Order: sequence, then structure tokens, then C-alpha cells
Amino acid sequence: MRAVLVVNPMATATTRKGRDILARALGRELKVEVVETNGRGHASTLAQEAAESGVDLVVALGGDGTVNEIVNGLLTDGPRPGLPVLAAVPGGSANVFSRALGLSRDPIQATSEILDALRANRSRSVGLGLADDRWFTFSAGLGLDAEVVHRVEKLREHGRNATPGLYVRSAVTQFFADTDRQTPALTLHRPGVAPTDGLFFGIVSNTSPWTYAGRHPVNPLPNASFETGLDLFAMTSMHTTKVLRQVLLALRNSPRSRGRSQLRLHDQAELRFTTNRPVALQLDGEYVGNRESVCFRAVPDALRVVA
Repeated sequence: MRAVLVVNPMATATTRKGRDILARALGRELKVEVVETNGRGHASTLAQEAAESGVDLVVALGGDGTVNEIVNGLLTDGPRPGLPVLAAVPGGSANVFSRALGLSRDPIQATSEILDALRANRSRSVGLGLADDRWFTFSAGLGLDAEVVHRVEKLREHGRNATPGLYVRSAVTQFFADTDRQTPALTLHRPGVAPTDGLFFGIVSNTSPWTYAGRHPVNPLPNASFETGLDLFAMTSMHTTKVLRQVLLALRNSPRSRGRSQLRLHDQAELRFTTNRPVALQLDGEYVGNRESVCFRAVPDALRVVA
């Protein structure tokens, strides 16, 4: 079996020693080529080249952003037979995708689990999300969460580490200092349903949990899964107590409350948003710019993964 190991050397938890251990472990059972990314977007190019060359397996060593780029590279021409299978070794700060597949947080243990699955010829198809023309694996967001991601990315450019504490502090600062909490920007459109306006932000999940705070899952949409369509959590109020209540419920994995300040949808094939001003968009924890419209679609059985 031919494999390409795509390594992001700048990922939070990726080290050269860990890369070498992983490469040796894979090399004992596979014909492995090791390639390193040299900047944003390079992992996508490497994955596309791997798919075009007939590689059987692409292994990602990096964070969720690296996985997202590889998925977009593999699916440049859409889902189709003969694409390489994807394996994701955790090398970032959250590693939501690999953990959602049931793999260990430890990269060495996860590698062992991946090799066991390969020996048993075990893989599975997962559904993915498509935001206009860009794929995402576990989550997307318009508004507040994307603004927080953007703030953290700018801090990381100045040398800050992507710790849970940094995200919490950034979220608090963004919420109280910069986010418009008075005028909702989003309108949701669904096929056959009247538009829903007055939304401040929207979180779209393709699986659960939405993210992690260290070891602790943050789970506003616990019914989301790779086997169903997309789930949505949105709010029509940015009142501090209402938002804080939803945060606490998500941290407890018990978001059962109902009310006019929130909207929850499960197993949706399509969710289209329009906005009255440019709004930040994030995909798999990566800020991808501001949008005035975006259409999210669920694509079942989009890619095979090792798990």
C-alpha cells in the first residue's frame, strides 16, 4: 500500500521527533513518502497531487486546519471512487476531527490505532459539509465563533500559543468589546420554509462535539453525526445571561433548554444564510474571511477514513 504522510511542522503539538517516530511506524508496514507543508494551502496541493498519483492512503499529521486542507485537496473534483483513504493523526491543539473518529489524543497511540485498523482492512465512509465550494469536516460558523477564531489567529501570528485559556480570553474580549450585540445580521433560508431572520450567529455542526476545551468536550449540538445531515445552533439574542446559559449547557453536554432566544435544527440537507453586513466565517476552526452569503450543504459518504 502506498501512503503519503503530510506533516504540518508548525502545528501546535507536532514535533520532528514525533514525525520521525510516526514515519518509522508507518514505514514498517507501508511504502511511505513524507512531505512537509510550507504554508497555508500547501497541504491541499499535496493531497491533490497524492490523489492524482494513485496513492492509497493519505496520513495527516497536524491540527484540524491541516486535515481540512487535505480533505479539500482530495475532494478537488468532488467525491468519487478511487480516492485515497484519509487517516488523521492528532498534532494540533484540539484535534476535533480525529477525536470524533474515536482516535486517541496521543499521536503515538493514535498511530497504533490507525495501523491496527489498516491491518484489519477497517475504514468507514463519513459525511462532510460543503460551504459554497469549500469542504469542512466537523463544524462551521458565522458570526461570534468565527470572530473569536480570527482574533486567536491574529494573536498566534504574534507568537501566542493556542491554549484553551487563550480561546476563553479571546471569546470574552470579543463578546464584550467588539461583537455587535444589538443588531442581528443573519437570515436563514431553507427549502420549503419561510426565511428566519434576526439571527446573531450560527454554528453548523457535522458531528459532535463542536470543539474541546482541553480534555472537556463543548457540545451545543449532541445529536450531530457523520451519518446524518447538518445541525444548526443559532441565537436571536445576545443578552449576556442568555448566552452564558447556553455556554454552560454546552459544557455540561446537556443543551436541553428551549426558548425564543435560540434556534436548533437537526439533520438538515441545506442551510443558506444571507447577511445585512459582512460576517466572519470559520470552517473547522480556521477563519476563511467575511461573507455576505453562504450555503451549507450536507454531502453523505463523501470520503473514506481510517477509524
